[in-house]
Amino acid sequence: MNAAYCSLDQLLEQSDVISVHTPLTDKTRHLIGRESLHRMKNGVYLVNTARGEVIDEAALVEHLKSGKVKGAGFDVYEFEPEITKELFLLPNVVLLPHIGSATIETRNKMSEMVARNVIAGLEGERPENLIPEMADLF
Repeated sequence: MNAAYCSLDQLLEQSDVISVHTPLTDKTRHLIGRESLHRMKNGVYLVNTARGEVIDEAALVEHLKSGKVKGAGFDVYEFEPEITKELFLLPNVVLLPHIGSATIETRNKMSEMVARNVIAGLEGERPENLIPEMADLF
């Protein structure tokens, strides 16, 4: 697929579409903020299906209005359950409820994953889906 590792700054500067997939941690809160948005290419599309607070929505609204960000699609929001009102008014934004995983197959696999992680933890083993901040516990 001709993929290569690059820094976040390189990714922001080179990508036409940025899709965010990260847990919310102290390091990722507002990972996409005013400075990150400014670094992005003109006309970029931004998708967030990770966690709402990863994106500074006030800064995003400014960049959507200016055209720097051509469009955005979210199913998670910074102030859930509230949604930044300006996002509703912009024609270049698609807002959905957080239902991306709402299929029988996905929910079954999620339940199985949780069960495996609980069993591993109870048996003193390392669960398979730890975020880095939890790694020291196992």
